[in-house]
Amino acid sequence: MSVADKELGLREALRSVIDPEIGMNIIELGLIRSTDIYDDRAHVTMIMTTPFCPYAPQLLEQTRRVTQDFLGVPATIEMGMEMWDPSMMEDGAAADWGLF
Repeated sequence: MSVADKELGLREALRSVIDPEIGMNIIELGLIRSTDIYDDRAHVTMIMTTPFCPYAPQLLEQTRRVTQDFLGVPATIEMGMEMWDPSMMEDGAAADWGLF
C-alpha cells in the first residue's frame, strides 16, 4: 500500500473519532492538519476547535490509538497551535452544522 493510500485510509479510520461536544468527527471538523507516515512510525498534527477544549486529552489519545491500530506502527500526536475556524471544515460539513 502506498503512503497516499495509507493516508486516505487513515483519514477514513479517523472519522470514528467524534468531538463529543459538537457531535462531528475530527475529519469533518478539519482538526487533522498533517499526517506523516513512515515504515516504522506515524506522526499526526491536529488542533482543537477551542484553545481550552475540555475533551482535548481524550481526542488526542483516541486519535493516537486509531492511527496506531490502523497503520500497525507506533503513533505520536502533536497538538498544533493553529487557531481553528469553520472554514477548515470539510466541504458541506458546515452547512450540516448550520453555520453556512
